[in-house]
Amino acid sequence: MSTVLITGANRGIGLEFCRQYAQQGWQVLACCRQPEQAVALNQLANSMSIEVHKMDVIHRNGIDELANRLKNQAIDLVIANAGIYGDSSGYGLGNLHYESWLKTLETNVLGAVKVIEALLPNLRLSKEPRIAVLSSQMGSIEDNGSGGSILYRSSKAALNATMKSIAIDLESDGVGVLIFHPGWVQTDMGGTHALINTNTSVSGMVEQISRFNMQNTGQFIKYDGSLLPW
Repeated sequence: MSTVLITGANRGIGLEFCRQYAQQGWQVLACCRQPEQAVALNQLANSMSIEVHKMDVIHRNGIDELANRLKNQAIDLVIANAGIYGDSSGYGLGNLHYESWLKTLETNVLGAVKVIEALLPNLRLSKEPRIAVLSSQMGSIEDNGSGGSILYRSSKAALNATMKSIAIDLESDGVGVLIFHPGWVQTDMGGTHALINTNTSVSGMVEQISRFNMQNTGQFIKYDGSLLPW
């Protein structure tokens, strides 16, 4: 049985990843900040092969503790999904909220990288180790034609740059890296006016992960597989 670990698994895209991989027969390690409050995730776990684990990606000691509990367990796929938007009304240039900016960077960049770093020994126990990170088209510098959202854009641009380097560093180990724009998705972050639902987004990403080969490692792609500019 293949094993996937998913961060931010209690709602939205993360919850849908849990559902789809469990339905495909994977062992799912679902991580979230407050498992006792994750009603939908716990209900899903009661009926499928899902283990719920406590993990807050900004608490690095907690990540290490979970990695230690999972020691010697092969993990075939790590999905770094946990993230925050950070920007709020009035946070534009001239009124930037630097504490929120730091928290956004810590969550979206350092948190994702720390999870990957802590679980590298588990990934190396897999025959086909894969890492998928949830970035955003808003992290594309070339695509930015509207400005704004400085906190979120900068965090996703930093994540893209970091994961590109990690993809190169891990290529000789056979660890593949996928950097995804999930689309504009109907979630708490995306809002009700978003273009696609979680099922469409996640189905597309699951398909791209299943078709992945090492020639494509480190690419920045949409959920449908189309390439995005950096």
